[in-house]
Amino acid sequence: MPRVSANGIEIEYAETGSPADPLMLLVSGFSGQMTRWPDAFVHGLADAGRRVVVFDNRDIGLSTELTDSVPPSPQDIVKGIASGEPVHEQVPYLLDDMAADAAALIEALGADTADVLGVSMGGMIVQLLALNHPERVRALIPVMTTSGDPALPPSDPVAIEALTNVPPERTPEAIAEQAVKSAAAYGSHPDIRNSDDDIRALSKAALARSDRPMGVARQYAAILAQPRWHERLADVTHPTLVLHGDVDTLIKPAAGEDIARRIPHAEFQLIEKWGHDMPNAMVPVLLNRIVPFLGRAAPSGPA
Repeated sequence: MPRVSANGIEIEYAETGSPADPLMLLVSGFSGQMTRWPDAFVHGLADAGRRVVVFDNRDIGLSTELTDSVPPSPQDIVKGIASGEPVHEQVPYLLDDMAADAAALIEALGADTADVLGVSMGGMIVQLLALNHPERVRALIPVMTTSGDPALPPSDPVAIEALTNVPPERTPEAIAEQAVKSAAAYGSHPDIRNSDDDIRALSKAALARSDRPMGVARQYAAILAQPRWHERLADVTHPTLVLHGDVDTLIKPAAGEDIARRIPHAEFQLIEKWGHDMPNAMVPVLLNRIVPFLGRAAPSGPA
């Protein structure tokens, strides 16, 4: 797959659709590689007239790994924030830096602007992209994510435990079983969730492509230490669609509602039986909401 230099790192990416179509950037969530986007979702957006680009965030997949940087522990970050320490200066990087990566990638791909869609941590990144680099954003789609307001309802403890649990042995089988447990803890309703066998297979394929546990730790530190941005969201002027699932226990629907409340004229759509995942059954549902929004907000045409 191609690779490009942007913001001082190397970013692995892939694109689908016509190079003549407007760029659409999909930003992955915490620890997620670009290969986890459902193919049908990517091709559906391309068929709707977008040059769709997926990429590996820094420290994950095949993009630059910051091997010389060791983050503080999550416990130390939380304690530091509580005591008023400048924790954001003590981590290897912040979500702000990952937003700068995305902005630089858009430019490196030869586009002036892009429609940007991000899931979970990626949804946080695209909000910061719109705030810090507004000239690079055409339309904004934060998905299953939060405004960063610490007053929002917390994740269910079972969901957080599943997200952060590390198997005692880092084998493909153990990691695949943890993925199944995570899906049960905060994924979609069983009616639409991918099968356990599919979840295991996706997990093993991701591990075979890249295994960067310290990169995951650095990304988690970036989430925790990122200065909150919720009070800045009133400054966003881009057309915005916020999507969230009504059974998401990791980032609860109130967080998505808060984004839409803070961004002027943002649309909010709550989807039944959807959790904190991207099951194949959700692809047509999401396309049926995203494609019409893109048509209203940013019609097809030169980027």
